[in-house]
Amino acid sequence: MDMKYARNPNPKKSAKAYGRSLRISTKNAVIVCRALSGMNLEKGKQFLARLLLQRESINGKYYTNTVKSLMEIVSSAEHNAEFKGLDTNKLMIFASAHQGFGFWRPRNWKRRRERRKMTNLHVVLEER
Repeated sequence: MDMKYARNPNPKKSAKAYGRSLRISTKNAVIVCRALSGMNLEKGKQFLARLLLQRESINGKYYTNTVKSLMEIVSSAEHNAEFKGLDTNKLMIFASAHQGFGFWRPRNWKRRRERRKMTNLHVVLEER
């Protein structure tokens, strides 16, 4: 199944990864993806690690749950790039977050009408 990405670069010079239906806030994911996009791969991974260790923040927040999910997808995209034979020192990160499907929480009488949200993350590594 071919996924639609927000960015479609030259397939010979890029690698992609996609996280579907992640249980993270779409709003927070958009904020972290905007901060991450345009960074070099190595700098981006260090930035995410600093956020996770709470040594750096975005607007005073660390977004740990979102960062964990994003780190997994970035590392998956990096492995895809290595498999394709791309130079990992020249890769730029382009990340975007989109709203996934939502559903109503089915059980527990008191909290039965809570809405659960999902987020889709797209990560494209492009060789520059």
